[in-house]
Amino acid sequence: MSAHPSNLTLAVHPDRHGFGWVAFSSPFYVYDWGRSEARRNKNSVCLSKIGALIDRLSPHTMVLEAHERPDAIRADRITRLCRAIKAFGADRGLEVAVYTRADVAATFLTVGARTRDEIAEAVARHVDTFHHRLPKRRKPWHAEDTRMSLFSAAALVLTHYRLGASTLLDDLQQT
Repeated sequence: MSAHPSNLTLAVHPDRHGFGWVAFSSPFYVYDWGRSEARRNKNSVCLSKIGALIDRLSPHTMVLEAHERPDAIRADRITRLCRAIKAFGADRGLEVAVYTRADVAATFLTVGARTRDEIAEAVARHVDTFHHRLPKRRKPWHAEDTRMSLFSAAALVLTHYRLGASTLLDDLQQT
């Protein structure tokens, strides 16, 4: 069994059925990805699966979407799950980074992507292995495809690499 890279960045994006996740070892290499579903006791099942994922991958950083803002459109259950995931990651000694949708949008605006569908398409262009997983654009009367959580997680990691590098450069310039 091969060793995991020591610098994995894991993003988790909960949705109504479970969560999508992506682990990158660099901005250009996706190490692993997947979706986990929960039918009952969704939050406890998701936390258990995230714990197993952390044990298996041993990431350095975990990335989440901001969930506490007043304008965040999240179900209360998912907000509670995001809080628990954040605490769980911190308890496991992970660096936990949280980005808003505005941070993600600003990251992808540089490539002309404005909507969630356009951001997913930009992710598929960047991560070739995701291209065939890209769902069709959602019609307003359809529920969001569960595969979108995979693309949202990948967009969070790419945002982390962009904004995290900017923050690191700013810190270096100040010293």
